[in-house]
Amino acid sequence: MNAIPTRSLGASGPRTSALGLGCMGMSALYGGDVDRAESIATIHAALDAGVTLLDTGDFYGMGHNELLIGEALRTAPAAARERALTSVKFGALRDPDNGWSGYDGRPAAVKNFAAYSLQRLGTDHIDIYRIARVDPDVPIEETVGAIAELIRAGHVRHVGLSEVGAGTIRRAAAVTPVADLQIEYSLISRGIEDEILPAVRELGIGVTAYGVLSRGLISGHFTHDRELAPTDFRAVSPRFQGDNLRHNLGLVESLRKIAGQKGVSVAQIAIAWVLSRGEDIVPLVGARRRDRLTEALGALDVTLDASDLAAIESAVPSGAAAGDRYPAGQMEHLDSER
Repeated sequence: MNAIPTRSLGASGPRTSALGLGCMGMSALYGGDVDRAESIATIHAALDAGVTLLDTGDFYGMGHNELLIGEALRTAPAAARERALTSVKFGALRDPDNGWSGYDGRPAAVKNFAAYSLQRLGTDHIDIYRIARVDPDVPIEETVGAIAELIRAGHVRHVGLSEVGAGTIRRAAAVTPVADLQIEYSLISRGIEDEILPAVRELGIGVTAYGVLSRGLISGHFTHDRELAPTDFRAVSPRFQGDNLRHNLGLVESLRKIAGQKGVSVAQIAIAWVLSRGEDIVPLVGARRRDRLTEALGALDVTLDASDLAAIESAVPSGAAAGDRYPAGQMEHLDSER
């Protein structure tokens, strides 16, 4: 494999590898049994391959994911541990029955969340800290202002944002430098291209793109007859339901033909497409196992020329997906959709 290039998370942000590892699936939301040893081995393999960015949320498994990453970092070689960058989302409120109770962006809550995350991760600082969704009752200026105070105190290195629209991005950036926006971006989730992507580029803010395989939908591995556990987010996701699923898997088959002509997998060409969108975009891959990680890393060796990109655009044009990204009740929390 070629050396993994580095990318910049914004003019004021850290430098990270071309791919980041999204660790959520190792703890929550995708159902099924997860092998803790395999999860840690996957994190170690990512670090060994040059992946530096580890993304988590304090509410993934109610702290389980942060503890997992903390263990992986403690047991990783010192050099890999030093290169690792932690990206943490906070603010989502949970209950003992795994329910969701909204978001809390009050300054006191921001500092409280950070204190617990630092303890679980076993680190003295968080590299990028961001509220998962904007608290509708707290101005974004107050939330990012609290993160800025954590930076001055040495507990956080950079301010991040998550799933916010262009107006909110500008308001936050007027208060404190913002290094990075985390937002869904893939072949079938291209809503950021009209207003959000131009705004972050104007302001020198990088993007970490999650959902680059649309939660496995465009990975080439998902089938229409797959049974999902009740705890799996995809069991209620509109894009995985009935006619929507059949339509979306049809798009995948069109993409599979292009991937086959290049001798790569569907997942690799989907990731490579996101990589082709710009040096300021770092795709997060949600690999839970080393074999899936290896496949994702192979995207770094895929070169898409103008004819490839035109063929992909024809097979999966913008807006081609059927169904919203989230169920209706969750869509209302997405400032990026307003």
